[in-house]
Amino acid sequence: MQPFKSIQRTSLRSQYGKSRRDCIHDATASTGNSRRPTCMFCWSTIGYRDLNRSGTRYGPRQIRAESALIRKCNNATGASPFDSFQIADVGDVNINLYNLPKACEDIRKHFLKIINTGCIPLALGGDHTMTYPILQAIKEKHGPVGMVHIDAHSDTNDLMLGEKIAHGTPFRRAIEEGCLDGKRVIQIGLRGSGYSTSDYDWAKQQGFRCVQAHECWHKSLTPLMEEVRQMMGDKPVYISFDIDGLDPCYAPGTGTPEVGGLTVIQGLEILRGCRGLNVIGGDLVEVSPPYDTTGTTALVGANMLFEMLCVLPGVIYK
Repeated sequence: MQPFKSIQRTSLRSQYGKSRRDCIHDATASTGNSRRPTCMFCWSTIGYRDLNRSGTRYGPRQIRAESALIRKCNNATGASPFDSFQIADVGDVNINLYNLPKACEDIRKHFLKIINTGCIPLALGGDHTMTYPILQAIKEKHGPVGMVHIDAHSDTNDLMLGEKIAHGTPFRRAIEEGCLDGKRVIQIGLRGSGYSTSDYDWAKQQGFRCVQAHECWHKSLTPLMEEVRQMMGDKPVYISFDIDGLDPCYAPGTGTPEVGGLTVIQGLEILRGCRGLNVIGGDLVEVSPPYDTTGTTALVGANMLFEMLCVLPGVIYK
């Protein structure tokens, strides 16, 4: 089999070999047909702020490189996103690495521009801090949204090292600011040791459904996703996929790995189970290439992002 078009070996690589665009206007220009434009974004994160292993700032670059092997059609589901949408990689959001609040504000403004064009943003990380300003932007367009969240961690801490904004706090802030509809949030793959046995209590009090990894062992997640579709209904849904939701044997290159995680197959089941949802955006975060010299983690990330493309509203199935 041949990869989509050709493998880029020179110059800057773009996601799935699509043309890189220097501005939002270029990415959303009319193509003379009715295909709905879909933008793909990348934010180079503030890697030195990672609590454990730094390096996620290099994730987008490596995911782009590994995406060269992704073909245009999903032979398992029949989805053909590249025939369904205008897709563009518009590059990195330019942020100040030394001012996290300012960086978040710049991300919010940037994504709001994208969302206001009618595009569906899919973001590459980077650490999970980035999801907070993206959800802020989405709220301005869609109001509180539901969320399918794949992660080893709930990311609902109030503080991390005394800070309100960090990769372990985005969904606490999102709830506080009305960005999420707590009764339509599901977190899948939670696990690991904790600071107390009540680590997930706050999330549950907001209405989150917290599915711990051990509840998923040795079983298909297709039945769970049937419940998720009923839970989400036809209202807007955001997908946030932290690569550490997968077991480190499949995705070792991440900042905070936890053993006993989801399999790649279960990750595919979750994303394919989102077909039919009103997905209005998504992200793939926490790939840290320095901890996986084989590139496997980034390859898995590129494939998971492709699966998100394959379940966007309006995708053509052949």
